[in-house]
Amino acid sequence: MTAEDAARKADHEAQKVKGKVKEKVGAATGDRSTEAEGKADKTAGSLKKAGDDIKDAAKGR
Repeated sequence: MTAEDAARKADHEAQKVKGKVKEKVGAATGDRSTEAEGKADKTAGSLKKAGDDIKDAAKGR
């Protein structure tokens, strides 16, 4: 795995974590907009990570 791959994966994981935090904050404060943004961020991070996993599998890693 290259440094670029590792950085990309870290960014995607960070997006998932950021989404989880936003979702929880939105739920706790009753802010549906923030909660929805959090869910969207979390989903996007998960999808990007899945794409990384597929690329790694295709490369035989």
